[in-house]
Amino acid sequence: MRTRIKICGITRWEDAAAAVECGADALGFVFVPNSPRCIGAKQAATIIQRLPPFVSAVGLFMNQQERDIGPIIDQVPLDILQFHGNESAQECACYQRHYIKALPMGGNIDPADYMAGHPLAKGFLLDSHADGGLGGSGHTFDWNRIPRGLDIPIILAGGLKPENVAAAIGSVRPYGVDVSSGVEIEKGIKDRVLIQDFVNAVREGDRIYEID
Repeated sequence: MRTRIKICGITRWEDAAAAVECGADALGFVFVPNSPRCIGAKQAATIIQRLPPFVSAVGLFMNQQERDIGPIIDQVPLDILQFHGNESAQECACYQRHYIKALPMGGNIDPADYMAGHPLAKGFLLDSHADGGLGGSGHTFDWNRIPRGLDIPIILAGGLKPENVAAAIGSVRPYGVDVSSGVEIEKGIKDRVLIQDFVNAVREGDRIYEID
């Protein structure tokens, strides 16, 4: 199975279009107010409505109340939710949407225990942030800390870029990879050449490590 690719922190249509044309499987939209990549619901909805079929729209939230998340979900046609904070399993599941839970690998959390606490998660995004952080820092973490033989999809994030993503695929064999700062010229502004280089490197990693 080939490695899926998510380009996160989309703030402009031209970046979304470039990501799709380069071969991205999913786009991430950040709705966390203090993030430099935060996008408004109306703008996100406009972009997502223009996406072609089979490209997933992922909405990222962090420690936000239902009264704040609910109106965004009602307005923006998201395919899956991604929670980056200390949300409980009940809080993540209350929207009756498929969700991914971010796992803060920059801290001392036991990954297996953390995953067991979210039995309804469709997958886990392993990022380099510590507990309470948002991610998007551009730093990697020790991939050897990831438990082997997991039976749930793992999305690898944290400091990925065209230069290291093939090695990451060989080491972790993730279901997918997630990149934000690694394809940016500034926070929230993507670079088409870097996106294409990243996608090409993922495909090369799949080829080298014989991931079908």
